[in-house]
Amino acid sequence: MKGVVAAAMSGGVDSAVTAALLKQEGYDVIGITLQIWQEHSDSGKYGGCCSLGAVEDARRAAAKIGIPHYVLNFREYFAEKVIDNFVSEYAKGRTPNPCVECNRSVKFEELLRQASNLGADYLATGHYARIRFNDKSGRHELLKARDAGKDQSYALYTLDQAALSRTLMPLGNLAGKHETRRIATELGLALANKPDSQEICFVPKAGYVSFLEKKAPDILTPGPIVDMTGKEVGTHEGIALYTIGQRKRLPGGSIRPMVVVRLVAQTNTVVIGYEEDLLETDFVAVNCTWSAIEGIAGAAEVLCKIRYNGTAATAVIRSTDQPSRVTGRFYEPQRAITPGQSAVFYGGTGDERGQVVLGGGTLDDIRPFSTNNSANKELVGLS
Repeated sequence: MKGVVAAAMSGGVDSAVTAALLKQEGYDVIGITLQIWQEHSDSGKYGGCCSLGAVEDARRAAAKIGIPHYVLNFREYFAEKVIDNFVSEYAKGRTPNPCVECNRSVKFEELLRQASNLGADYLATGHYARIRFNDKSGRHELLKARDAGKDQSYALYTLDQAALSRTLMPLGNLAGKHETRRIATELGLALANKPDSQEICFVPKAGYVSFLEKKAPDILTPGPIVDMTGKEVGTHEGIALYTIGQRKRLPGGSIRPMVVVRLVAQTNTVVIGYEEDLLETDFVAVNCTWSAIEGIAGAAEVLCKIRYNGTAATAVIRSTDQPSRVTGRFYEPQRAITPGQSAVFYGGTGDERGQVVLGGGTLDDIRPFSTNNSANKELVGLS
Protein backbone atom coordinates (compact mmCIF):
# COMPACT_ATOMS: atom_id res chain seq x y z
CA MET A 1 0.00 0.00 0.00
CA LYS A 2 1.14 3.54 -0.75
CA GLY A 3 -0.30 4.84 2.50
CA VAL A 4 -3.59 5.60 4.19
CA VAL A 5 -5.77 8.31 2.64
CA ALA A 6 -8.81 9.96 4.18
CA ALA A 7 -10.99 10.94 1.22
CA ALA A 8 -13.37 13.81 1.93
CA MET A 9 -16.66 12.63 0.41
CA SER A 10 -19.33 15.31 0.01
CA GLY A 11 -21.89 13.09 -1.67
CA GLY A 12 -20.96 14.36 -5.12
CA VAL A 13 -19.43 12.63 -8.11
CA ASP A 14 -16.07 14.42 -7.82
CA SER A 15 -15.21 13.21 -4.34
CA ALA A 16 -16.49 9.71 -5.04
CA VAL A 17 -14.30 9.36 -8.13
CA THR A 18 -11.36 10.76 -6.15
CA ALA A 19 -11.73 7.98 -3.58
CA ALA A 20 -12.08 5.33 -6.29
CA LEU A 21 -9.04 6.50 -8.25
CA LEU A 22 -6.82 6.49 -5.18
CA LYS A 23 -7.95 3.00 -4.24
CA GLN A 24 -7.08 1.85 -7.77
CA GLU A 25 -3.64 3.42 -7.34
CA GLY A 26 -2.97 1.27 -4.28
CA TYR A 27 -3.83 3.57 -1.39
CA ASP A 28 -5.71 2.35 1.66
CA VAL A 29 -8.70 4.70 1.44
CA ILE A 30 -11.09 5.79 4.19
CA GLY A 31 -14.18 7.82 3.27
CA ILE A 32 -15.03 10.81 5.49
CA THR A 33 -18.16 12.94 5.24
CA LEU A 34 -18.67 16.10 7.25
CA GLN A 35 -22.07 16.56 8.85
CA ILE A 36 -22.44 20.32 8.41
CA TRP A 37 -26.04 20.67 7.22
CA GLN A 38 -28.08 23.43 8.80
CA GLU A 39 -31.74 23.31 9.75
CA HIS A 40 -33.04 24.23 6.29
CA SER A 41 -30.94 21.66 4.43
CA ASP A 42 -32.92 18.46 4.85
CA SER A 43 -33.56 17.63 1.20
CA GLY A 44 -33.12 14.11 -0.02
CA LYS A 45 -31.73 12.93 -3.34
CA TYR A 46 -29.47 15.49 -4.99
CA GLY A 47 -29.55 17.86 -2.04
CA GLY A 48 -26.59 20.17 -1.54
CA CYS A 49 -23.45 19.20 0.31
CA CYS A 50 -25.08 20.24 3.61
CA SER A 51 -28.07 17.96 3.14
CA LEU A 52 -28.96 14.65 4.72
CA GLY A 53 -29.32 13.26 1.21
CA ALA A 54 -25.71 14.11 0.42
CA VAL A 55 -24.48 12.10 3.42
CA GLU A 56 -26.49 9.11 2.23
CA ASP A 57 -25.09 9.52 -1.30
CA ALA A 58 -21.56 9.47 0.12
CA ARG A 59 -22.30 6.40 2.22
CA ARG A 60 -23.65 4.50 -0.79
CA ALA A 61 -20.69 5.54 -2.95
CA ALA A 62 -18.22 4.35 -0.31
CA ALA A 63 -19.99 1.00 -0.11
CA LYS A 64 -19.88 0.62 -3.90
CA ILE A 65 -16.16 1.49 -3.99
CA GLY A 66 -15.53 -0.89 -1.10
CA ILE A 67 -14.06 1.44 1.51
CA PRO A 68 -15.01 2.21 5.11
CA HIS A 69 -17.00 5.38 5.65
CA TYR A 70 -17.26 7.73 8.63
CA VAL A 71 -19.49 10.74 9.28
CA LEU A 72 -17.98 13.50 11.43
CA ASN A 73 -20.18 16.06 13.15
CA PHE A 74 -18.84 19.45 12.08
CA ARG A 75 -22.12 21.34 12.36
CA GLU A 76 -21.19 23.68 15.22
CA TYR A 77 -17.60 24.10 14.03
CA PHE A 78 -18.76 24.96 10.51
CA ALA A 79 -21.33 27.43 11.84
CA GLU A 80 -18.69 29.18 13.95
CA LYS A 81 -15.90 29.32 11.38
CA VAL A 82 -17.84 29.81 8.14
CA ILE A 83 -21.40 30.97 8.70
CA ASP A 84 -20.64 33.42 11.51
CA ASN A 85 -17.80 34.87 9.45
CA PHE A 86 -20.13 35.15 6.45
CA VAL A 87 -22.66 37.17 8.45
CA SER A 88 -19.98 39.30 10.12
CA GLU A 89 -18.38 40.26 6.81
CA TYR A 90 -21.67 41.35 5.27
CA ALA A 91 -22.37 43.43 8.38
CA LYS A 92 -19.10 45.26 7.68
CA GLY A 93 -20.12 46.08 4.11
CA ARG A 94 -17.87 43.39 2.65
CA THR A 95 -18.66 40.52 0.28
CA PRO A 96 -17.10 37.31 1.63
CA ASN A 97 -16.22 34.11 -0.19
CA PRO A 98 -17.33 31.36 2.23
CA CYS A 99 -15.66 28.61 0.15
CA VAL A 100 -12.25 30.16 0.84
CA GLU A 101 -12.92 30.24 4.59
CA CYS A 102 -14.32 26.69 4.53
CA ASN A 103 -11.20 25.42 2.78
CA ARG A 104 -8.96 27.31 5.18
CA SER A 105 -10.46 26.48 8.55
CA VAL A 106 -12.61 23.41 7.97
CA LYS A 107 -11.26 21.17 5.21
CA PHE A 108 -7.53 21.83 5.40
CA GLU A 109 -7.16 22.58 9.09
CA GLU A 110 -9.64 20.71 11.23
CA LEU A 111 -10.35 17.93 8.74
CA LEU A 112 -6.62 17.30 8.30
CA ARG A 113 -6.36 16.96 12.07
CA GLN A 114 -9.27 14.52 12.12
CA ALA A 115 -7.67 12.53 9.30
CA SER A 116 -4.54 12.16 11.40
CA ASN A 117 -6.64 10.92 14.30
CA LEU A 118 -7.93 8.17 11.99
CA GLY A 119 -4.38 7.16 11.14
CA ALA A 120 -4.37 8.69 7.64
CA ASP A 121 -1.16 9.85 6.00
CA TYR A 122 -2.99 12.04 3.47
CA LEU A 123 -6.23 13.89 2.91
CA ALA A 124 -7.79 13.69 -0.56
CA THR A 125 -10.43 16.01 -1.97
CA GLY A 126 -12.37 16.24 -5.21
CA HIS A 127 -11.09 19.73 -6.04
CA TYR A 128 -9.93 20.50 -9.56
CA ALA A 129 -6.37 21.69 -8.92
CA ARG A 130 -2.90 20.16 -8.94
CA ILE A 131 -0.23 19.77 -6.27
CA ARG A 132 3.42 19.00 -6.88
CA PHE A 133 6.79 19.28 -5.16
CA ASN A 134 9.35 21.61 -6.74
CA ASP A 135 12.84 20.16 -6.26
CA LYS A 136 14.50 23.50 -7.05
CA SER A 137 12.59 25.59 -4.51
CA GLY A 138 12.05 22.79 -2.02
CA ARG A 139 8.40 23.79 -1.75
CA HIS A 140 5.09 22.17 -2.53
CA GLU A 141 3.16 24.07 -5.19
CA LEU A 142 -0.52 24.49 -5.98
CA LEU A 143 -1.31 24.75 -9.69
CA LYS A 144 -4.43 25.34 -11.72
CA ALA A 145 -6.30 22.28 -13.00
CA ARG A 146 -5.55 21.11 -16.52
CA ASP A 147 -9.16 21.94 -17.38
CA ALA A 148 -9.26 25.72 -16.99
CA GLY A 149 -13.04 25.69 -16.99
CA LYS A 150 -13.17 23.59 -13.80
CA ASP A 151 -10.14 25.07 -12.03
CA GLN A 152 -10.71 25.68 -8.29
CA SER A 153 -7.26 26.94 -7.29
CA TYR A 154 -8.67 30.42 -6.55
CA ALA A 155 -10.53 29.09 -3.51
CA LEU A 156 -7.55 27.02 -2.36
CA TYR A 157 -4.83 29.67 -2.11
CA THR A 158 -4.77 29.51 1.70
CA LEU A 159 -3.24 26.00 1.72
CA ASP A 160 0.14 26.24 3.42
CA GLN A 161 3.13 23.93 3.01
CA ALA A 162 1.97 21.59 5.76
CA ALA A 163 -1.42 21.14 4.12
CA LEU A 164 -0.08 20.84 0.57
CA SER A 165 2.42 18.17 1.62
CA ARG A 166 -0.40 15.96 2.91
CA THR A 167 -3.11 16.62 0.32
CA LEU A 168 -3.98 14.72 -2.85
CA MET A 169 -6.17 16.13 -5.66
CA PRO A 170 -6.18 13.57 -8.49
CA LEU A 171 -8.98 15.25 -10.48
CA GLY A 172 -6.76 18.21 -11.32
CA ASN A 173 -5.00 16.12 -13.93
CA LEU A 174 -8.16 14.95 -15.69
CA ALA A 175 -9.37 16.43 -18.97
CA GLY A 176 -12.49 17.80 -17.27
CA LYS A 177 -15.79 16.98 -15.60
CA HIS A 178 -16.88 14.84 -18.52
CA GLU A 179 -13.93 12.57 -17.76
CA THR A 180 -14.93 12.38 -14.11
CA ARG A 181 -18.47 11.38 -15.04
CA ARG A 182 -17.18 8.79 -17.51
CA ILE A 183 -15.10 7.16 -14.77
CA ALA A 184 -18.05 7.21 -12.39
CA THR A 185 -20.23 5.52 -15.00
CA GLU A 186 -17.63 2.81 -15.60
CA LEU A 187 -17.47 2.21 -11.84
CA GLY A 188 -21.24 1.90 -11.65
CA LEU A 189 -21.63 4.80 -9.23
CA ALA A 190 -25.27 5.85 -8.99
CA LEU A 191 -24.32 9.53 -8.72
CA ALA A 192 -22.42 9.61 -12.03
CA ASN A 193 -24.93 12.12 -13.42
CA LYS A 194 -25.67 13.97 -10.19
CA PRO A 195 -25.92 17.72 -10.94
CA ASP A 196 -23.17 20.03 -9.74
CA SER A 197 -23.84 22.15 -6.70
CA GLN A 198 -23.73 25.79 -7.86
CA GLU A 199 -24.80 27.80 -4.82
CA ILE A 200 -23.40 28.50 -1.36
CA CYS A 201 -24.06 25.22 0.47
CA PHE A 202 -25.70 26.68 3.59
CA VAL A 203 -27.77 29.36 1.84
CA PRO A 204 -31.30 28.31 0.79
CA LYS A 205 -32.60 28.68 -2.75
CA ALA A 206 -34.17 32.03 -1.85
CA GLY A 207 -30.65 33.49 -1.76
CA TYR A 208 -28.26 35.15 0.66
CA VAL A 209 -30.50 38.17 1.26
CA SER A 210 -33.28 35.93 2.56
CA PHE A 211 -30.69 34.05 4.61
CA LEU A 212 -29.38 37.23 6.25
CA GLU A 213 -32.88 38.54 6.92
CA LYS A 214 -33.67 35.33 8.80
CA LYS A 215 -30.28 34.58 10.35
CA ALA A 216 -29.16 38.05 11.43
CA PRO A 217 -31.94 40.64 11.10
CA ASP A 218 -30.20 42.82 13.69
CA ILE A 219 -27.44 43.72 11.21
CA LEU A 220 -29.96 45.23 8.79
CA THR A 221 -30.09 48.90 9.73
CA PRO A 222 -31.65 51.43 7.33
CA GLY A 223 -29.41 54.21 6.05
CA PRO A 224 -28.78 56.65 3.21
CA ILE A 225 -28.01 55.96 -0.44
CA VAL A 226 -25.85 58.73 -1.92
CA ASP A 227 -24.45 59.43 -5.37
CA MET A 228 -20.80 60.08 -6.18
CA THR A 229 -21.12 63.73 -5.15
CA GLY A 230 -22.38 62.74 -1.70
CA LYS A 231 -25.96 63.82 -2.42
CA GLU A 232 -28.58 61.64 -0.75
CA VAL A 233 -30.83 60.05 -3.39
CA GLY A 234 -32.64 57.40 -1.37
CA THR A 235 -32.54 55.02 1.56
CA HIS A 236 -31.65 51.38 2.01
CA GLU A 237 -32.67 48.64 4.46
CA GLY A 238 -29.13 47.57 5.37
CA ILE A 239 -25.74 47.62 3.64
CA ALA A 240 -25.53 43.84 4.09
CA LEU A 241 -28.13 43.56 1.33
CA TYR A 242 -25.78 45.14 -1.20
CA THR A 243 -22.52 44.31 -2.92
CA ILE A 244 -20.23 46.22 -5.27
CA GLY A 245 -21.57 46.28 -8.84
CA GLN A 246 -25.15 45.50 -7.81
CA ARG A 247 -28.06 47.12 -9.69
CA LYS A 248 -31.05 45.81 -7.72
CA ARG A 249 -32.83 47.74 -4.95
CA LEU A 250 -31.50 51.13 -6.13
CA PRO A 251 -33.48 54.37 -6.56
CA GLY A 252 -34.97 54.98 -10.00
CA GLY A 253 -35.15 58.19 -11.97
CA SER A 254 -31.70 58.11 -13.55
CA ILE A 255 -31.39 58.21 -17.32
CA ARG A 256 -28.49 55.76 -17.14
CA PRO A 257 -28.39 52.53 -15.07
CA MET A 258 -26.92 53.01 -11.60
CA VAL A 259 -24.73 50.52 -9.74
CA VAL A 260 -23.38 50.17 -6.20
CA VAL A 261 -19.87 51.64 -6.18
CA ARG A 262 -18.96 51.51 -2.50
CA LEU A 263 -20.33 50.43 0.87
CA VAL A 264 -19.26 52.60 3.80
CA ALA A 265 -19.89 50.63 6.99
CA GLN A 266 -18.74 53.44 9.28
CA THR A 267 -21.65 55.64 8.16
CA ASN A 268 -23.98 52.84 7.01
CA THR A 269 -23.99 54.39 3.54
CA VAL A 270 -24.51 52.87 0.09
CA VAL A 271 -22.70 54.85 -2.61
CA ILE A 272 -24.01 54.54 -6.16
CA GLY A 273 -22.66 55.70 -9.50
CA TYR A 274 -22.31 54.65 -13.10
CA GLU A 275 -20.62 51.62 -14.61
CA GLU A 276 -17.39 53.54 -15.27
CA ASP A 277 -17.16 54.40 -11.57
CA LEU A 278 -16.52 50.71 -10.88
CA LEU A 279 -13.24 50.72 -12.83
CA GLU A 280 -10.15 50.89 -10.62
CA THR A 281 -6.51 49.86 -10.84
CA ASP A 282 -5.30 49.96 -7.23
CA PHE A 283 -5.95 47.54 -4.40
CA VAL A 284 -4.70 46.32 -1.05
CA ALA A 285 -4.75 42.68 0.07
CA VAL A 286 -4.51 41.78 3.75
CA ASN A 287 -4.10 38.53 5.67
CA CYS A 288 -1.91 37.30 2.82
CA THR A 289 -0.60 33.77 2.79
CA TRP A 290 2.05 32.41 0.45
CA SER A 291 2.23 29.10 -1.35
CA ALA A 292 4.89 28.56 -4.02
CA ILE A 293 7.03 31.34 -2.51
CA GLU A 294 7.83 32.46 1.01
CA GLY A 295 6.66 35.99 0.28
CA ILE A 296 7.75 39.06 -1.67
CA ALA A 297 10.31 41.75 -0.91
CA GLY A 298 9.85 44.86 -3.00
CA ALA A 299 7.76 44.49 -6.13
CA ALA A 300 6.68 41.52 -8.21
CA GLU A 301 4.69 41.20 -11.42
CA VAL A 302 1.89 38.66 -11.13
CA LEU A 303 -1.35 37.62 -12.72
CA CYS A 304 -4.02 38.55 -10.20
CA LYS A 305 -7.54 37.17 -10.02
CA ILE A 306 -10.07 39.08 -7.88
CA ARG A 307 -13.17 36.87 -8.17
CA TYR A 308 -13.80 33.16 -8.58
CA ASN A 309 -15.28 33.33 -12.08
CA GLY A 310 -13.11 36.24 -13.19
CA THR A 311 -10.08 36.37 -15.45
CA ALA A 312 -6.61 36.96 -14.02
CA ALA A 313 -5.02 40.24 -15.12
CA THR A 314 -1.44 41.48 -14.94
CA ALA A 315 -0.60 43.53 -11.86
CA VAL A 316 2.38 44.62 -9.81
CA ILE A 317 2.20 43.88 -6.10
CA ARG A 318 4.45 45.49 -3.51
CA SER A 319 5.43 44.43 -0.02
CA THR A 320 4.69 46.69 2.94
CA ASP A 321 5.99 46.94 6.48
CA GLN A 322 3.36 44.31 7.36
CA PRO A 323 4.33 40.85 6.02
CA SER A 324 0.69 39.87 5.52
CA ARG A 325 -0.27 43.04 3.60
CA VAL A 326 0.52 44.01 0.02
CA THR A 327 -0.48 46.89 -2.20
CA GLY A 328 -1.14 46.32 -5.88
CA ARG A 329 -1.85 48.03 -9.15
CA PHE A 330 -3.36 46.48 -12.26
CA TYR A 331 -1.96 47.54 -15.63
CA GLU A 332 -5.54 47.86 -16.88
CA PRO A 333 -8.55 49.02 -14.81
CA GLN A 334 -10.64 46.22 -13.35
CA ARG A 335 -14.38 46.24 -12.68
CA ALA A 336 -15.68 46.09 -9.11
CA ILE A 337 -12.66 45.41 -6.92
CA THR A 338 -14.72 44.17 -3.99
CA PRO A 339 -13.64 44.21 -0.32
CA GLY A 340 -14.01 40.78 1.25
CA GLN A 341 -13.28 38.88 -1.95
CA SER A 342 -9.89 37.26 -2.51
CA ALA A 343 -6.99 38.51 -4.58
CA VAL A 344 -5.05 35.45 -5.73
CA PHE A 345 -1.61 35.84 -7.30
CA TYR A 346 -0.39 33.49 -10.02
CA GLY A 347 3.09 33.09 -11.46
CA GLY A 348 5.06 30.59 -13.50
CA THR A 349 7.21 30.81 -16.59
CA GLY A 350 6.90 29.62 -20.19
CA ASP A 351 3.92 27.36 -20.76
CA GLU A 352 3.18 27.51 -17.03
CA ARG A 353 2.78 31.28 -16.87
CA GLY A 354 -0.24 32.03 -14.75
CA GLN A 355 -0.58 28.42 -13.60
CA VAL A 356 1.26 28.43 -10.26
CA VAL A 357 -0.41 29.90 -7.17
CA LEU A 358 2.07 32.22 -5.48
CA GLY A 359 -0.30 33.27 -2.71
CA GLY A 360 -3.18 35.58 -2.05
CA GLY A 361 -5.09 37.64 0.46
CA THR A 362 -8.38 39.37 1.20
CA LEU A 363 -9.20 42.57 -0.64
CA ASP A 364 -9.49 45.42 1.83
CA ASP A 365 -11.62 48.56 1.72
CA ILE A 366 -8.66 50.90 1.39
CA ARG A 367 -10.31 54.16 0.37
CA PRO A 368 -12.85 56.15 2.35
CA PHE A 369 -15.61 57.56 0.17
CA SER A 370 -14.44 60.62 -1.71
CA THR A 371 -14.90 62.05 -5.17
CA ASN A 372 -11.18 62.81 -5.25
CA ASN A 373 -9.62 59.56 -6.45
CA SER A 374 -6.06 60.89 -6.45
CA ALA A 375 -6.41 61.93 -2.82
CA ASN A 376 -7.73 58.50 -1.96
CA LYS A 377 -4.73 56.83 -3.57
CA GLU A 378 -2.38 59.01 -1.57
CA LEU A 379 -3.97 57.71 1.61
CA VAL A 380 -2.69 54.20 0.87
CA GLY A 381 0.60 55.10 -0.79
CA LEU A 382 -0.40 54.03 -4.29
CA SER A 383 -0.16 57.36 -6.10
